[in-house]
Amino acid sequence: MLHKLRSLLTALGIIIGIAAVVSMASYGEGAKQAALEDIRQLGARNIIVRSVKPPDSNQASDSRQFAPKYGLLRRDLRRIEQTVGPIERIVPLKKVGAQAQRGRYKTPAAVFGTTPVLMDVASLKVARGRYLTEADMLQLNKVAVAVIGAEIADRLFPLVDPIGSQLRVDTQTFEVVGVLNRIGLAGGAGSALVGRDLNFDVHIAMPVAKARFGDTLFQRSSGSMQASQVEISELYIQAPEEDQVVSVSEQVKRVLEKEHKQQQDTSLTVPLELLIQKEKTQQMFNIMMILIAGLSLLVGGIGIMNIMLASVTERTREIGIRRALGATRHHIVMQFLVETTVLSGIGGVIGVGVGLGGVGALTVLHQLWPDLEQPQVTMWSIAVSFVVATSVGVVFGLYPAIKASQQDPIVALRHD
Repeated sequence: MLHKLRSLLTALGIIIGIAAVVSMASYGEGAKQAALEDIRQLGARNIIVRSVKPPDSNQASDSRQFAPKYGLLRRDLRRIEQTVGPIERIVPLKKVGAQAQRGRYKTPAAVFGTTPVLMDVASLKVARGRYLTEADMLQLNKVAVAVIGAEIADRLFPLVDPIGSQLRVDTQTFEVVGVLNRIGLAGGAGSALVGRDLNFDVHIAMPVAKARFGDTLFQRSSGSMQASQVEISELYIQAPEEDQVVSVSEQVKRVLEKEHKQQQDTSLTVPLELLIQKEKTQQMFNIMMILIAGLSLLVGGIGIMNIMLASVTERTREIGIRRALGATRHHIVMQFLVETTVLSGIGGVIGVGVGLGGVGALTVLHQLWPDLEQPQVTMWSIAVSFVVATSVGVVFGLYPAIKASQQDPIVALRHD
């Protein structure tokens, strides 16, 4: 208390190290949880198989004369259903359009034929209206219905309620019966896995998609038109339990290799494997952050040792008086150890406070710039930081304390 500035400077390394651990660990935890949530939204028990355009078919062509055929086939679906197990649910998706329109409003869209089961398998939620039903799968000659993503609703229906309104895909008209909840996948891990922003999806009944659009998909780009034939664009395969996902994915891979290994026109994604990989990567990231912050704590410990060695020299006469009055070496050691422990402990408390202040600042920045991840305070970082700070005080204060206890009482009393 007599040397407040010196005490603060002594604990400064501890304060910086603890603050770095708390704030960096909180931001890293927030980034990890955001990425893991994106992956979980795809379903940890799901396996996603997609049709991809093979490299040798990436050539411009007249759609009326040539439409390359590639990707998943209906017989692939039948083989997987008959030979792969255990499978709880399997959902096909068929892409039939790349643009949606209402009057003068147009927007890019991913229009898919699918089944009502997709809602549960892909963890979709309806914000307004309803999702596809089994009745929609049978109404080929009646008004066809569609469920649209949140971004499609914003762009095509900015001033009206989309429920009950109509939109067009190519020459086909659909009645909107539902709007999906906004999904925060744009730019995130989930978007990369699916290959698109799900907020631009339009879902129609699979029989309607097959009857009205067929297997040939026309796409216009840069004034030209390209065509391709794809029977099934995607498959969502759901295993009964998470520990069966890897086994099921290996079986699916073997089925696809029999017909698609040479063409290279399918891809298989297992969100669970990416989830495990992401968690391992985050663990390594946490270890690296702790090591970096540990360097600050090491520097802080060296600072404590230097100041305490100077304090021993400064207080030599005090040590001699205490020894002359009957204090043992153990008493002298405890005197200096308590001082260094209190210094490092107070530094740890201040460091935790500074770190939480940094987390608060990051939270404000997240609100201003949503692209930044929302930090999440981790109790382990606070507990470990405080324990390490106190331990640093004990370890680096031990040598000065022992040196002080080894002073000769007579020499110490004569010290000026």
